[in-house]
Amino acid sequence: MATKVADTKARRYDPAETRTRVLEAANNLFSQQGFSKTGTADIARAANVSEGSIFYHFGSKRALLEELGRMYGERMCEAMQGGDALGELTPAISIQRCFAYCETHKTWEKLMHDSPDGTKKGMSSNPEAEPFYRASKETVVTWCRRQFEAMKEVHDLKDFNPDIAAPLTYGVVGDALDLAFAEDATPERRKEIEHETIRFVCAACGVEHLC
Repeated sequence: MATKVADTKARRYDPAETRTRVLEAANNLFSQQGFSKTGTADIARAANVSEGSIFYHFGSKRALLEELGRMYGERMCEAMQGGDALGELTPAISIQRCFAYCETHKTWEKLMHDSPDGTKKGMSSNPEAEPFYRASKETVVTWCRRQFEAMKEVHDLKDFNPDIAAPLTYGVVGDALDLAFAEDATPERRKEIEHETIRFVCAACGVEHLC
């Protein structure tokens, strides 16, 4: 009987809405109680859909995590770009916006919630969280590469390889966020880390004159 009730609830929504409801519910639950402590049944109840619809739309919990990681990465990229053309951005602008986004939405603390050691690297080694981390990283690195390619063309930068610079920048900024949003980090310390991250990335990319 319970299954029939759940299936009836699922039919209230069209496929696109069901998918959106599941993603929103999963995002909220993962943020509140972590990846490993949240089951598909919990997500189904929160989204008011049948548990079977989660597997129908996403295939597995790991695939759902991967989709959420992609969504997180896309939102981060939107925040870093704002309304600017990619060629008008510099690492200083995008990094400042990245820090501001994480602080406003508390996203970095939420991501570290289920990490064994409270760091980005620890999360990537967590079997439950790995799909989320991998998809998020791929999305952000791709965006960084596009930004660097546009920046290189607009400013006629020489000896600058966006394919190499993008993943390296992702690693540097990610480690900086670990430091900046640690539990004992003060606002002053956070700004110091942000400033040093910008200085480091701009120097590494050879664009100090733009930052």
